[in-house]
Amino acid sequence: MKRRWKAVIGLGTCLVLLAGAALGLDAADKAYPPPLDGAKTQSVEVLDANGDLLRAFATREGRWRLKTGVEDVDPRLVDMLIAYEDQRFYEHSGVDLRALGRAALQFLGNGRIVSGASTLSMQVARLIEPRQSRSVSAKLRQLVRAVQIERRLSKAQILELYLTHAPYGGNLEGVRAASLAYFGKEPRRLTLSEAALLVALPQSPEARRPDRHQEAARQARGRVLMRAAVAALTGEGEAERAAAEAMPRRRLQLPALAAHLAEAAIRRQPQVEQHRTTLKRSIQQALEQVARDASSKLSPKVSLAMVMADATTGAIVGEVGSADYFDASRSGWVDMTRVYRSPGSTLKPFIYGLAFEQGLVAQETIIEDRPADFFGYRPKNFDMTYQGDVTVRQALQLSLNVPAVRLLDALGPSRLMIRFRRVDVRPVLPPNEAPGLAIGLGGVGITLKDLVQAYAALANRGHPVRLGDGIQDQPGAIDGEPLLEPQAVWNVADILSDVLPPMGSRRLGIAYKTGTSYGYRDAWSVGFDGRYVLGVWVGRPDNGAVPGIFGYQTAAPILFEAFSKSGVAITPLPPAPPGATHIAQGDLPISQRRFSMTAGGLFSASTREPAPQIVYPPEGARVDLGAKAGEISPLVLKLQGGRAPFRWLANGQPLSEVSRRRTSEWTPDGAGYSTLTVIDAAGRAASVRFFVE
Repeated sequence: MKRRWKAVIGLGTCLVLLAGAALGLDAADKAYPPPLDGAKTQSVEVLDANGDLLRAFATREGRWRLKTGVEDVDPRLVDMLIAYEDQRFYEHSGVDLRALGRAALQFLGNGRIVSGASTLSMQVARLIEPRQSRSVSAKLRQLVRAVQIERRLSKAQILELYLTHAPYGGNLEGVRAASLAYFGKEPRRLTLSEAALLVALPQSPEARRPDRHQEAARQARGRVLMRAAVAALTGEGEAERAAAEAMPRRRLQLPALAAHLAEAAIRRQPQVEQHRTTLKRSIQQALEQVARDASSKLSPKVSLAMVMADATTGAIVGEVGSADYFDASRSGWVDMTRVYRSPGSTLKPFIYGLAFEQGLVAQETIIEDRPADFFGYRPKNFDMTYQGDVTVRQALQLSLNVPAVRLLDALGPSRLMIRFRRVDVRPVLPPNEAPGLAIGLGGVGITLKDLVQAYAALANRGHPVRLGDGIQDQPGAIDGEPLLEPQAVWNVADILSDVLPPMGSRRLGIAYKTGTSYGYRDAWSVGFDGRYVLGVWVGRPDNGAVPGIFGYQTAAPILFEAFSKSGVAITPLPPAPPGATHIAQGDLPISQRRFSMTAGGLFSASTREPAPQIVYPPEGARVDLGAKAGEISPLVLKLQGGRAPFRWLANGQPLSEVSRRRTSEWTPDGAGYSTLTVIDAAGRAASVRFFVE
């Protein structure tokens, strides 16, 4: 009886307070407002170009609380929520007096709570200002707060607060966080069964968690579906079928894509709760999966990065800064899309493009691939061999070094650097050095993002575009002259589109180029179709050498896999513009049948060979041969110059054979510092000291 009298007194007090609130006690209302400002604290979100969630960050309290409006959820969820929790939601002003009176009379008659009277507005009041106890005074305070909330907010805003703050077990709050955690999707298109479960869970979130208490969750879902059927919110038999559907058995991780870009966005605008990027979630997800799969085949300290952009707009649609952001062995936190590295041979297409534009060569022009001395600079091909006379088309497809340097010598290195400025790309030269012929073979520093921006002009018919940064700096066309004339762009794309795909990859209809930097530190591959351009970098973030990585063998397979799985439809390369055509060698003008301009002339038989020089491993390098794993791989030794035969010494001990080749192999005994020496037939020697890991 004592409890019943307390209920009667409480009900009477409540009615008096509500009457006072309804009469407009504005002074008291303003002096003691509801804590709505505190309800604004939500998880920071990073969104893609379409507004889809890429990454979310927990609040300072460690809670996943994603802003959720009525438009963000399936309409059936809202209908079932109101039918199950507050049927007169749109009629009352915060407190349902009929439900409150009915609940009090039922309590008086039965001595226990038979039905509740809590409205959605009252539940919102409890969510934004949690009560310390279940006392009568706490309940009265909740009732008054509900009226105050109704006076300040619209019904849609009250629903938004509920949908954002409702508890779903653990550190999940709100319908969006729960839908992503239990169903792996946004709540816009929930099934009837899924919507019913999300309506049922907040009443007892811990006891009904489907990942821990399947049966309790199933029964609660069934009660919501039954109420929906009674309210005629479902078709005949639809509720029964929904009740038979399987329950989610585990909690999923919330989206965690584009880690580097997300961190950069928050650093730039720490007070903003929603950051919009130019990325596309489906592409980003595919690129990250390709990166994870590829990294499992790489050495532990080797990372990779990718940038994919829409060449017509400049928008970065996918960006992977490392193989795994949380992998300390690969320094995964370093965003390798913004780090300057040697691009190897990836700048050669721009040299050839300039040569086409200047009329120096055509695709079938003969050019020499033989040893040459350009005033002391003696480029060698990657495999230390020479092809003799080749066509320009073959020279670019085979990525031969000497022909590229011949053309760059004729054009002038400064002209190439000036052209890069047209696409707002500024490769970094060594300190106090002017552009030299070495830039054609990777003797500059460039970022993966800038390299993709340069190639975007090739994909965009020569018109330069700025990629932006994916966050604030907006992409768009760059005013001014084109990077290259359309005819030159077509010639380059036509040649690169006919390069054979790497072993195991199928043709995709893209043009692509690979590159390997000096000392096996960087492997590159950049490809493009008629709309998209994708760049791939593989290497060690600490700039250490990685024996065995090559652009063609290491980076190109990742490029083809990523292009294939990105989900973008391959756009055919544009047709030849007016004035561009593939002319047979016999039909070329006399001046274009053979490129004969040289700088320092050819080496002749009487020319004294230069002294030998060990080019790999380089002096002071740290070479990862797998010593920590217990199985040391052979080390490839390479030299330039000198007169054969050659004698190699490792740590003072001669290797077994004298070789006439400029490449050899040696397997170290273990980890640590080693010294290699080579002696040529003239008795000249060269040595390097390096560290084996």
